[in-house]
Amino acid sequence: MSTIAVIAIIVGAVILIALLVSASRKAAQRRQLGQAQTSAQRDDVQHHRSQAEERRVESAAAEERAKRISTEADLHEERAARREAELGN
Repeated sequence: MSTIAVIAIIVGAVILIALLVSASRKAAQRRQLGQAQTSAQRDDVQHHRSQAEERRVESAAAEERAKRISTEADLHEERAARREAELGN
């Protein structure tokens, strides 16, 4: 073989190795990005679930307050009716 053919084969092999290394790095970066995105999406899901749970707790507390206030209003109405009855006697 001639020297030029050997040099061409070596250059071709070096270029092929460089292309393989580059493709490998790109694949690793895509895989790492995919893992980061998946992790971020899981965090986002967890955040939304915790927000939903907080809202449910707030809703239950508000409902309990509303019941208590309604009972207090009924009690005041009953007291007013009794006072009114006392005034009528």
